[in-house]
Parts: sequence; C-alpha cells; structure tokens
Amino acid sequence: MRRPTEIEDLLRLHAPQVLGALVRRYGHFDAAEDAVQEALLAAAGQWPQRGVPDNPRGWLIKVASRRLTDALRSEEARRAREERLAALTPRDASVSTDPGPSEDDTLTLLFLCCHTDLTSPARIALTLRAVGGLTTAEIARAYLVPEATMAQRISRAKQTVQGVRFGRPDNWADRLPAVLHTLYLIFNEGYTATSGASLQRRDLAAEAVRLTRAVHRLLPDDGEVAGLLALMLLTDARRDARTGPHGELIPLDEQDRDRWDRAAIEEGVALVTHALAQSRAGPYRLRAAIAAVHDEAPSPEATDWREILGLYDVLVRLVPGPVERLNRAVAVAMVHGPEAGLAELDALEAELSTGHRLDAVRGHLLERAGRPKAARAAYESAAARTLSLPERRYLRTRAARLRR
Repeated sequence: MRRPTEIEDLLRLHAPQVLGALVRRYGHFDAAEDAVQEALLAAAGQWPQRGVPDNPRGWLIKVASRRLTDALRSEEARRAREERLAALTPRDASVSTDPGPSEDDTLTLLFLCCHTDLTSPARIALTLRAVGGLTTAEIARAYLVPEATMAQRISRAKQTVQGVRFGRPDNWADRLPAVLHTLYLIFNEGYTATSGASLQRRDLAAEAVRLTRAVHRLLPDDGEVAGLLALMLLTDARRDARTGPHGELIPLDEQDRDRWDRAAIEEGVALVTHALAQSRAGPYRLRAAIAAVHDEAPSPEATDWREILGLYDVLVRLVPGPVERLNRAVAVAMVHGPEAGLAELDALEAELSTGHRLDAVRGHLLERAGRPKAARAAYESAAARTLSLPERRYLRTRAARLRR
C-alpha cells in the first residue's frame, strides 16, 4: 500500500500528461482541465483504499475522458454536438489507443502554455496551473496577488489558447526560448522572491527544476535546455546556506559551503561541461558556467573572478541586458577593484533606476572602496525600494554597521 504522499507525487506526475492527452483528443482546454481535476479527486479518494492501478495514467485518462464527454454532452445536447463528439471520442478510452509517448504530451502542453500571444505573467500562471499542477490559490500565494486576480489571469490565458491546435508547433524551435524563459522566471521567483516575508519559495524553484528536467529528457541534445537545468541545479545547490536560523539573508561570500548540495553541484557541472562542448555557448550555458565557477571554489578567496569576468564578457555580447551588465560590474570590481566596478554602474543608472539592486550593488562596492558614508546611503536607498523583507533587513543591517 502506497503512502498518501507517494500517491500525491504520482498524481502530480501524471496530471499534465493526462491533460495533454485530453486536449489533444478533444480540444476544449478549460473543460479538459476540469475533467482532469475530477479524475485526480476520484483517484485521491479511491487509490488509498483500493490500491494504485497497474496503469495509473491509463486509469486517469479513462475516468477524465468519461467526465469530459459527459460534461460536453450536458452542455450541448444538440445532435450536431453529439455527432461531433462521437467523431472525436476514441472507440476505447484506455491508454492503448493513446498515440505517442506520455511525456511528449507534457512538452506539447508546455509549448501551448508558452504561446507567443500570451504575456510573460500569463505564461507563468498557465504553466504552473496546467503543467505544474499547482492550484490557483497556490500560484496566487506564491506571487502575492489575490486569488481572484490570478484566476482571471489564468482564465484569460486559457481563452487565448482555446482555439490553438494541440500538437508540437511547426515553429517549436522558435517557441523553445519562450518556454525556457518562462521556466527561468519561475525558478528565479522561487529562489529569490521579489516580495514577501520569505527569501525563497522552494515549491516554485522545485517545480521549475522538475519541469526543466522533463524538457531535458525530451530534448537531451539541446545545449540551452541542458544549460538551464545545470544553472538551476548549481544555483539551487546553495539554498540551505542562503538563510540563517531566523530566515535572515546570508550573502554568497559568507555562506557555509559545507551546506551546499554537492550531488546537485556534480550533476550541474557535468551537464554544463557536456553542453559547452556541443556547440557555441548560449546564454543559459554561460550563466551555468559562471555558477559552476562559484560552486567549485572551495572558498570565496579561491573564486576565479577572472574566468567569471571573461564569461560575463561573452554573455553581455549575447544578452546586453541591465541585469547581466550589473552582474558583470561586480566581476569587474573583483578583478580590477571597486572603483572600476562603480564606473560600470553609472551607465546602468537610467535602466535600473526603479529597482533596488543597483543601489544594493553600489553600496557593496562603495563599502569595499572604503567610502562608508556613501555606502550607507546606497544601502538605505536600496532597503527603501525592495519589497522583500529579508533583503530589506539585510540591507538595513549593512547600513547600520557602517554608522559605527
């Protein structure tokens, strides 16, 4: 007899595969999702007592198909709808009639949720709901918005993709960057929450890793998919060392590296090493390579900042965004001194004026340059702008330390 937690994990694993199978067969994204939810509830109620069926995915597809066809018939009882439904319904709803591998449906569903007509927030919400299996309430809590607001966002996203043919898009290679970017944003929000009382939302980070693993299994030869998975593993390996006993933020150079997850680091390094050897490096492979240099250093003093700077030089040529250039400025400071890093920040003033990270980095470099008064002002400015309570406490602590 399986434990309830094992059944819960099994249902989460199969949910996107079942939803993908139903959407591919019948269309009706919204109704299909409702039917899958009913099948999952039925399984959660029956399997603990009766045992998990030999083919759990086939069981879920069969039950969900019945619920969906019943719902469609009751919604439209006219003969035209019945004839259309009869034409769409397979003769046997068992798994044996289901063409294609199950995980391919998950990837196709992920591509559908990352449709180019959707905004980035809509892609994230729909992906977490349909592919990640999170409830609307869970997604709303993760992004600190009212549940009703998130429900509207997800509903609008479903309406946008409602008429889209289910299947791997012809331009799937063009759509892949949107898929990877969506997973990257989900992971980043989980690893460093942009607002709220907690520094991390581990459920989001774990879900991003799980979904990226699924993409990597289906596209094992894609270097950027491997690079993104490596980046997540190498970054998430430090999560236990990032906070103290009271949830306080611990910066990278002060972390206890014995608490880093060495198995995750080894897997991430192996992934990025193989990916870099395949073809010209892309942004995710470069970011993963930078993370690997940090993770493989036995101490902060042993970090090869020249190698990191060289990698950032290549990265900003590919992705000349303000965040990448801000991170490069830190590497410049570590190689050429804090004043050189501060000079790099001046060019970013207009692009990062509304956030807190520019002032946070400026405070750090001013402190290293021996300018405590200016550093304190920068830390205080950053603290006033961040919506993350742990980051705010950390920045205020750094500023208070400089008053002494």
